[in-house]
Amino acid sequence: MSSDPLTPDVSARICRHMNGDHAEAVMNYARYYGGIKDPQTAKMILITSETMELEVDGDALEIKFDHTLTDSEDAHHTLVAMLKAMPKSSG
Repeated sequence: MSSDPLTPDVSARICRHMNGDHAEAVMNYARYYGGIKDPQTAKMILITSETMELEVDGDALEIKFDHTLTDSEDAHHTLVAMLKAMPKSSG
């Protein structure tokens, strides 16, 4: 996996990948980290070094990371770790 700085283009690439291939994971981020009890739709719209921004049922939701992301590889590992940290009932 290449390790690219978190530029707007890299953020867009990550968001396209997550929304296209991991839509259920995005819903789970909204549920577990965003506290949305029963989201109907969730879409990742931006990744920065500090946060992921989702659109959940038409509303903006910002979820802070537990550390400052350094690059795209760190973003990948962090997103995976966040999924693994969820209780099984969340996902």
